[in-house]
Amino acid sequence: MNIKTATPPKRAQDYATDQEVRWCPGCGDYSILRAVQMAFAENNIAPENTVFVSGIGCSSRFPYYMETYGFHTIHGRAPTIATGVKLANPELDVWVVTGDGDSLSIGGNHLMHALRRNVGLNILLFNNEIYGLTKGQYSPTSSAGTVSPSSPGGSIDTPLSAGLYALGSGAKYIARAIDTDIPRLKAVVTDAREHLGTSFVEIFQNCLVFNDNTFSHFTDKSVAADRQIHVEHGKPLLYGDNLDKGLVLDTATLSIKAVELTNVDISEILVHDEANPVLAQLLLSMTPPQLPVALGVIHRQIKPAFETAFWQQNANKRKSKSVTQLLHEGQTWQR
Repeated sequence: MNIKTATPPKRAQDYATDQEVRWCPGCGDYSILRAVQMAFAENNIAPENTVFVSGIGCSSRFPYYMETYGFHTIHGRAPTIATGVKLANPELDVWVVTGDGDSLSIGGNHLMHALRRNVGLNILLFNNEIYGLTKGQYSPTSSAGTVSPSSPGGSIDTPLSAGLYALGSGAKYIARAIDTDIPRLKAVVTDAREHLGTSFVEIFQNCLVFNDNTFSHFTDKSVAADRQIHVEHGKPLLYGDNLDKGLVLDTATLSIKAVELTNVDISEILVHDEANPVLAQLLLSMTPPQLPVALGVIHRQIKPAFETAFWQQNANKRKSKSVTQLLHEGQTWQR
């Protein structure tokens, strides 16, 4: 007699490998790893159907620490490898783990095309505004004035906004989270996984060795309530200790303005609409102290995933021809 037994619920440690986690003590990557493992356990994710792909950098050690399939690839090319994995087997749950240097410098071109194609990838970008693995050079997202081995007089570059870059590249899903805010980071990871197509999550991650406290102006508990706004679709854009502040549209300048609720009617407060790319641009452009940093799911549009169209277009051809025939069809050159 066959007796069916219920599958026991998974625990976060079920997704941990036997590898020693080798990040600097206190690195924000530890909390991100824990949040992902906890999110996977809560959703009973199948490790055998999951793949993590990374490039080069501190964040790119991630696949070693997840009890799933994984590829540690080359600098900036993780989205390309991950695209190949997803096209080869669309049923796989494919994740890309990358850093601000890996994805926005040498990998900018590859990231852009993954985003515009809407390939079914979940991209986690760890942004610490520095090159950590190679000892602290400034990165594309480093703030102006950042002093580093490659900018001893202070960076004179205009920093790149990862969220605005993703939006400009045609990303259909953009979210933000903070490394140490595990409950909200777990929620974003879970939500991103459920999105059809490319999900892009920027995680503000502290590098305590080479760029410590670079986000403290909005992550410290003493200022967080007034310098963070956690957006939710269909809800007013409110923030502050008692949700006593809000965001309104300044029609004269077509920009967002922060107001005290005592000075305006609640009907004037903007309501978050994930599908509105103009609102997404405004939210992603906000910087403290004048405006709070927008966190949560900032932009979401439902469009067909690239791999769906790819397989539909090639279904008949793949069924009717062998690999040898496919390789030799079309234009060929003979000596």
